[in-house]
Amino acid sequence: MQTRKLTLAALLIAIGTLTAHLIYIPAGVSRCFPVQHAINVMAAVLLGADYATAIGFVIACLRNILGTGSLLAFPGSMIGALVAGILYQRGRTLPCAMVGEVFGTGILGGFAAWLIAYFLLGSEAVAWFFIPPFLISSFGGSFIAVMLLKAIPLTNTKANTHKN
Repeated sequence: MQTRKLTLAALLIAIGTLTAHLIYIPAGVSRCFPVQHAINVMAAVLLGADYATAIGFVIACLRNILGTGSLLAFPGSMIGALVAGILYQRGRTLPCAMVGEVFGTGILGGFAAWLIAYFLLGSEAVAWFFIPPFLISSFGGSFIAVMLLKAIPLTNTKANTHKN
């Protein structure tokens, strides 16, 4: 089972890293990335909060190394993944994971991105500059993930336990 989880995590990291330059929503010094949010929800449901957060961290690191991300990739991916995983674990429904991702990334991640942009990057943007694009991107990505999770026949995974 551990090999299966690590393989799925590696696949999600590869998808997140390779698509980083293809699909994004520009928002000043930030690039909102709906594919990351879809990955967050899928990882939260299939692997749990710990894996989802680690996947977000690795993708953010790789995007920064490859020049397709910024420091804002960290709160934009990790916080939403963590909250999505926690809410999915508690509620065991796909909407719980989706709400966790949207709130975690859109509100908490948007505010954390503003703090990073203000204090580390010297941006004069206000917090509300980050929150709306983060909300839009996380909602779109979460919706895509829920549609994929409903369409894919899942066996021997945590996702079989979700209530629709």
